[in-house]
Amino acid sequence: MSITEKNKTEKFVVSICGASGSIYGIRLLKALCAIPCHILLIISSSGYKVLEQETKFKEFSSILDFLKNQGVVLHRDAYLQILDSQNVGESPASGSFVHSGMVVIPCSMNTLAKISSGIADNLITRAADVTLKENRRLILLPRETPLSLIHLNNMTKALKAGATILPPSPSFYSNPGTIEELVDTVVARVLDHLGLDNTLVQRWK
Repeated sequence: MSITEKNKTEKFVVSICGASGSIYGIRLLKALCAIPCHILLIISSSGYKVLEQETKFKEFSSILDFLKNQGVVLHRDAYLQILDSQNVGESPASGSFVHSGMVVIPCSMNTLAKISSGIADNLITRAADVTLKENRRLILLPRETPLSLIHLNNMTKALKAGATILPPSPSFYSNPGTIEELVDTVVARVLDHLGLDNTLVQRWK
């Protein structure tokens, strides 16, 4: 679809939290599932509520059925694993589990505050804490406006700890014609920071 075949099979942790913008997480999953890789998906309880509010998620019996309806198609060598956000015994909670990057998309201010303060009270925040201590890629897409000084300080703390702060700010120079194309201008930047070659959007020349 959007990522070239240069990429080897890798593991990525994707988390969807309770901030508006669940479509960003869905579009990232669509891109990652199209290549040979192992995706570990963690959705917070608030993330599920936002999915119900912003999409037709309630009409489906499972998250897998919903993603299929959203156009997410698994590559024959891709594996999508759904993890319970309250189960801190899952593999991403351990530093011995090696992965190529974690993305919190979108990242709520609550989750941002916990990550920046080293609070690991669920699988998402624990996995993020482990990602930072192991010096692996952690990409946070904080979605809130306007931003308070507390929010900005938390972003600064997370940045200093090694995270990439990537606000979901779409670009318009490619003249996107749909909401999905607009969202993809952000997802393409996420893929770039994961080190994945992609042709999701037109590059600036």
